[in-house]
Amino acid sequence: MTKNELNDPYFEWMYRLVVDDRYSNKSYRRLFYKLHDTEFAYTIPMDGNRAEDGIELRYRFGREQGYRDAVIANCLDIRPCSILEMMIALTIRCEEHIMEDPDIGNRTGQWFWSMLVSLGLGSMSDVRFDPVRVDEILDRFMDHDYAPDGKGGLFTIRNPRFDMRSMEIWYQMNCYLNEIIREGSLT
Repeated sequence: MTKNELNDPYFEWMYRLVVDDRYSNKSYRRLFYKLHDTEFAYTIPMDGNRAEDGIELRYRFGREQGYRDAVIANCLDIRPCSILEMMIALTIRCEEHIMEDPDIGNRTGQWFWSMLVSLGLGSMSDVRFDPVRVDEILDRFMDHDYAPDGKGGLFTIRNPRFDMRSMEIWYQMNCYLNEIIREGSLT
């Protein structure tokens, strides 16, 4: 098996994890390809955990699809974590380890689309895809050059007690979740 033979099914698997009729009736493949082609570069050391989760996502795909770890290591685990991998892994961790509620159902896609909207990419469907604008948005995110309330980053909150730009992504997510729990806007 070659890298190209495995990368396409991996991409499709990731896409299906967060895109369905509940969240969009449009195609966002161009944006997702860009997110997958862009390395997740981080400056806050603890965000390295998010990169590790993104790498682990490859092995989760392998286990779920019946590929041995050696195949994943040789075909997929040959580059740094992408922004797409980091975001999807984070949404899975959010849903499975913090927010899981069988009465509501799986909200992995909901968490993902909340991040896209906060970044400013929620309307960047294939028809509206602007690669220059996407690059600007992703650079702003990775440089922590977004608003103190997180707008332009992964999580926007109304009344931050701290500057979101100086917080690791995990704590940003927890601030966001705390706010929506307090407001009662979970569904």
